[in-house]
Amino acid sequence: MRIENFFAELKRRNVYKVAVAYAVVAWLVIQAASIFLPAFDAPPWVMKIFIIVIIFGFPIALALSWAFEITPEGIKLESEIEPKKSTTRRTGRKIVVVTIALAVVAAGLFVYQLVRSKSTVTPRQSEAATKAISEKSIAVLPFESLSEDKANAYFAEGIQDEILTKLASIADLKVISRTSTAKYQSKPEDLKTVSQELGVATVVEGTVQRAADKVRVNVQLIDARADSHLWAKSYDREIKDVFAVESEISQEIADTLQAKLSPHEANALASAPTQDPEAYDLFLRGESEQREAEASRRPEAFDRAADWYRQAIIRDPNFSLAMARLAYSQMSRHWWIHSLAEKELAEVKETAEHALRLAPNLAEGHIALGFVFYWGYRQYDEALGEFQRAVELQPNNARAISFSATVHRRRGEWERCLSEFQRAGQLDPRDALYPASISTTYLQLRRWKEADRAARHALTLDTRAFGGMISLLNSCLNGTGDIKQARRIMSTFPTENRITSRVWGADVVDLIGQRAYLSVIERDFPAALKIWEPGVNDAAAKSGLGIAARPAIHVLAGDASTTQPESEQVRGVLESTLRERPNDFTTLTQLSWIYLALGRNAEALSAARRATNILPVEKDALIGPGVLTNLAEVEAHAGETEEAIKILRRLLSIPAGLEVSIARLRIDPVWDPIRSDPGFQQLLAGKEQIGPNK
Repeated sequence: MRIENFFAELKRRNVYKVAVAYAVVAWLVIQAASIFLPAFDAPPWVMKIFIIVIIFGFPIALALSWAFEITPEGIKLESEIEPKKSTTRRTGRKIVVVTIALAVVAAGLFVYQLVRSKSTVTPRQSEAATKAISEKSIAVLPFESLSEDKANAYFAEGIQDEILTKLASIADLKVISRTSTAKYQSKPEDLKTVSQELGVATVVEGTVQRAADKVRVNVQLIDARADSHLWAKSYDREIKDVFAVESEISQEIADTLQAKLSPHEANALASAPTQDPEAYDLFLRGESEQREAEASRRPEAFDRAADWYRQAIIRDPNFSLAMARLAYSQMSRHWWIHSLAEKELAEVKETAEHALRLAPNLAEGHIALGFVFYWGYRQYDEALGEFQRAVELQPNNARAISFSATVHRRRGEWERCLSEFQRAGQLDPRDALYPASISTTYLQLRRWKEADRAARHALTLDTRAFGGMISLLNSCLNGTGDIKQARRIMSTFPTENRITSRVWGADVVDLIGQRAYLSVIERDFPAALKIWEPGVNDAAAKSGLGIAARPAIHVLAGDASTTQPESEQVRGVLESTLRERPNDFTTLTQLSWIYLALGRNAEALSAARRATNILPVEKDALIGPGVLTNLAEVEAHAGETEEAIKILRRLLSIPAGLEVSIARLRIDPVWDPIRSDPGFQQLLAGKEQIGPNK
């Protein structure tokens, strides 16, 4: 066949049109896959295989269009059709029409993706995308444990942590926090994606093999953007020399990245937390248990962590890092689980101070003491000083930066708080804590849409992010009052989560939890009570949270008389706790609802007022409004209508969106006793303060 006849035949058989149509269909299919595959959490290799199949399908489609023809009688071989009976011209016109239609659809999908990507990118993400990734940015990925004893995994984690901690002290580097790197495998397949997601140029991969008193550590530094090795080395040492290995690795990495070191930073790389390998091993076991405690919020996990730390300190009485982490662990348990008595707090403070006497430049020591001031005594100036010193010592410590943010939030310094949370998020971009904290801040400022966006971002990072769940639900209930939408949101959350109990016990919602309170708002009181049936929520009950939940629900349902025996029993427990911890506002809040259930309104009012004196809005801009809300709630049920409305009017004039909004007032049953009052109706017709930069 002559060449000109061959091309003419290609045209007659619609091969060109099939090629164009195939390209359009392929474009459309790839666009659709890029939307739907992420929705089903498909790994990156699925899209790669998808594209490969499409590419190999192209020559097959051309071959089929050459060999076959579509006729009214069906598909036939080209050789079987007489030229005069060929319908290729009509088929070609149909292919053109279908191609144009599919091209329009594909273009629409492309525009949709473009608009969606622009609308979902946060300012921080947009800024990161426009800036070149720094050559001196690094992430230390989880080290793989090659030990035969799988229980030694904590040891590999400990070596990774120590190297990361040393690098975090170098101001000339950007070092990603462990929480974000823990989301990845030890050796990810797609390092370029890791580089983009974490915003780093380089990553460290490593393996650790421990046997008896020997350890082998293999480490490699990789340019993640090009997936090329920059440096690699193996270390075979005795366990007692593991500290020197960690220092050598950190120094090699710093040298390879040409990081400038101050004398303090050079000393931090060379120092060892202890000279006793057995004490270090006990400490690493404590660190592993502490991570479990913070993830599960189980009292027994905190207790096990503290026990390991104490054993490490017994082995080495000068082990300052173990002392600092012990103090931090105890303060975490104090804050999240059960408050310490004054004497116990003083002992924790002494532990943190002793750690700093041994090692004045220990960042973890300053963090621990900062939390004693913050969580223990609410001495914000002193806490900020400690956290800021920790940041000076470790410029890449995202935790210390975020701790400063939380203190600024308690002081009502909202923009400073948001800025520091965003800064911490840059160093820990895969941790849902920071967008969830930003969302909570926006809620308090009544910036509902921004709160919603930040909460959804938190949940894309971690579908079980407790703070993200709470904020997303409240951005709906408090922002729009849409109960049906709130129920739809709640249905997407895992049933086995802590959303049934919030931890600070400021108002009645905190006492019974968001899941139960949504049923209360729907006025389905039996469903709310079922959540707190014995055996259903034992984890919260063991920690003391939810002890007043059932009596409080009965008060809201208007049948408090049915819970008298239970309320009496709870009253005895709470009054005993209050004698031990007279300044525990959570216990006072719980007692106020128990007294309401028992019909002892004067005592309920007294307990609620005492709680507001302990934690006024002026002392805590985040939780103080919740404690004040509780007083208004108790007053509404104790017949103090005018006083309740006065408090609500104040709350609507200050950042207090976590508890009070006009949309929430309209639907919340807690206000039913005063709903018909003209003053309350006037509140519903008024305005509420919106935070800056809405």
